[in-house]
Amino acid sequence: MVERVGLLGGGVIGGGWAARFLLDGADVQLYDPAPDADRVVAETLDNARRALRRLTLAPLPAEGSLTLVGSPEEAVEGVGFVQESAPEREPLKRDLLARASRAADRDVIFASSTSGLLPSRLQADMTAPERFTVGHPFNPVYLLPLVELCGGERTAPETVERAAELYRALGMRPLVLRKEVDAFVADRLMEALWREALWLVADDVATVAEIDDAIRFGAGLRWSFMGTFLTYRIAGGQAGMRHFMAQFGPTLELPWTKLTDVPVLDDELLEKLVAQSDDQAGGRTTRELERLRDDCLVSVMQGLRTHGMAAGATLADFERSLQARAPAPAADGDVPLRLHETAVAPEWIDYNGHAHESRFLQVFGDATDALLRHLGFPLDGGDVYFTVETHLCLLGQACAGERLSVTTQLLDHDEKRLHVFHSLYRMGDDALLATAEQMLLHVDARTERAAPAAPGVLARVARIAVAHAALPRPDRAGRAVGAPRP
Repeated sequence: MVERVGLLGGGVIGGGWAARFLLDGADVQLYDPAPDADRVVAETLDNARRALRRLTLAPLPAEGSLTLVGSPEEAVEGVGFVQESAPEREPLKRDLLARASRAADRDVIFASSTSGLLPSRLQADMTAPERFTVGHPFNPVYLLPLVELCGGERTAPETVERAAELYRALGMRPLVLRKEVDAFVADRLMEALWREALWLVADDVATVAEIDDAIRFGAGLRWSFMGTFLTYRIAGGQAGMRHFMAQFGPTLELPWTKLTDVPVLDDELLEKLVAQSDDQAGGRTTRELERLRDDCLVSVMQGLRTHGMAAGATLADFERSLQARAPAPAADGDVPLRLHETAVAPEWIDYNGHAHESRFLQVFGDATDALLRHLGFPLDGGDVYFTVETHLCLLGQACAGERLSVTTQLLDHDEKRLHVFHSLYRMGDDALLATAEQMLLHVDARTERAAPAAPGVLARVARIAVAHAALPRPDRAGRAVGAPRP
């Protein structure tokens, strides 16, 4: 975990890095001479906050502070890591890296977000070039986990190792290249697809929308979790890749594609691309399309997490690290326990302008998870308490942006059960907005049956019970829906 980061460049990629670092708790010093850099980064950060609230229920660290500075030298003062994301012009990047490297401590790692420039050339003018590596991310940086690492001729192996470790701590998936090559791996693959797509448009074979449909309704769905080679191995049946290559390999000799030719990007093709792209956007702004992209990525990554595949496995690992880094839990003697705080997200609001009742239940579920972490459960699929009954009372309304806190009182327990009572308050005026009474049952993950909790857990439960014994029983505890019986 790095505490302070220097960023050189705050455009689409640099702003994404700022969001990823800030929301992981790091302070950021950012240099970008563009007059609207603060606005661009602020808008990107708003999108990132929204996306992460949807992506995970794990407790996020306190957000770091953002400081815009006036020079590359200021950006690297006192930092532990530097990420350069300037425009793809080699002289500009080399100058920024040279100036910043002279001002930074000699053990500070430098990484470049370049999508294709060779690291040996970028590090040529640096002080201590052995601490430089490419760290090429993908947009949106705050959501997509892949980052390609590629060292140059003078890069020390431990530099790449340290950078990979830092990126993993941010919830990313480093891909370390075996050798230095133009455009690295992912962009070379995307460039081949992009070149063929341009030919299909130029030759009026398909529109940009039809080409995108060919990807998003077909191979793109498979690529999100299997990639290319595993997909083709399965296509080969029981015989695997050998059979696939025997069956489809000869097609490589057919003149299907124009990958060795480059379409002329003349005015006619450019206007065709622009017009079709505008039609495809359907009047939606760039920010609206970004939010739609983020929401869809969140859904895909959450779905993949269920199966432990690809980006979903990376997300699960990151959530476990967030759980481990969460602030120290309250003391067992706190009466009642205060284990969970959150804010009302805009997407929680229904047609009445207030948080939907299902979101209150979500907050209480998060409070129960906080209690389980407090009792020592890692929430990794092993033994844990399951909620088997909940009684929800709604007493007030919550609006977007309001901060909420939950208190938890232990009413009763035995070796298998916990009987708890949550109270949800609006921070600021301490208005009681809702309560939830829950019965939790401890389940053995191996047998999937109720079983006594571990002695250490029961000892902690007993200490909480002693502390809570003097609390008055909540007025709504034990209540039921008061409908008359027939």
